[in-house]
Amino acid sequence: MQQGNVKQIGLGSQGLEVSRLGLGCMGMSAFYTGSGQNEADSIGTIHRAMELGVTFFDTAEMYGPYANEELLGKAVAGHRDEVKIATKFGTLLNRGDGSRGLDGSAENVRLSVEGSLKRLNTDYIDLYYQHRMDPATPIEETVGTLAELIQEGKIRHYGLSEAAPETIRRAHAVHPMTALQTEYSLWSRDPEAEILPTVRELGIGFVPYSPLGRGFLTGKIRSVEELDESDFRRNNPRFEGENLAANIRIVEQVDAVAAQVGATPGQVALAWLLAQGDDIAPIPGTKRIGYLEENVGADALTLTPEQLSALASLPAPSGDRYADMSPLNK
Repeated sequence: MQQGNVKQIGLGSQGLEVSRLGLGCMGMSAFYTGSGQNEADSIGTIHRAMELGVTFFDTAEMYGPYANEELLGKAVAGHRDEVKIATKFGTLLNRGDGSRGLDGSAENVRLSVEGSLKRLNTDYIDLYYQHRMDPATPIEETVGTLAELIQEGKIRHYGLSEAAPETIRRAHAVHPMTALQTEYSLWSRDPEAEILPTVRELGIGFVPYSPLGRGFLTGKIRSVEELDESDFRRNNPRFEGENLAANIRIVEQVDAVAAQVGATPGQVALAWLLAQGDDIAPIPGTKRIGYLEENVGADALTLTPEQLSALASLPAPSGDRYADMSPLNK
């Protein structure tokens, strides 16, 4: 398949090379307006991503559940060695009926990886994350099992998602971690205080999810009435009432910078994030080729120091990231 011009970077210090911009596949199958409605279009978007040089694809067993891994497996068939697949475990109880719940036990890790390998139609996973931490299972037990899976060749690297600095350090001491995934964008900057310094000290790569603020930073969302009834953003605090109005004013300031450089607000938001370091690989999600091409264009956009400073000075958004800040969300 023809390769594009998206830059490739080393993610962390454990030898994993990925495209500087990845593709989050969640919305193709779950949680967002239009998810699960057109598999052919979603597969076409994944194929177009590969043509543009995107090699880093993110999914999870929980997305669907299970459907998103199956979709990605179909899409990359015949091109497996050209891509890096990241998926996640730990928020479904595979020892039971597959219902939601935190489970980082050795038994569940092994059941989870076998299911993901089958659905993805592959014999190895490039990057395997624990999706959320299980307070009932020591992280040392979970990572010990992941280390065994690396030795067995079923996974090549492991990571954590939404983990605290102490947990990151404990995990890394058992086996070197390749990447940490957490929410990070112009309006979700919590990682800058402790998470980013920790992973940089340890040589761990950083993967921001929701780098476009769940679509808000594109400037295209002005009312939750535009979203399907099933879209979880309708109940997200940042999209509700007075919070929505305040957050639209933030996006208008991003739009002002976009007008200066002849780009879209989404491209500006991604360019700001990419400027935060060469160890960062955001995974903006979309199921549409047009939005994919727009996102990839951010890799070539350079903002001035003054523009970066102005964006960094934007006020924090109104409202929490999730309705209940539950570890099961995302």
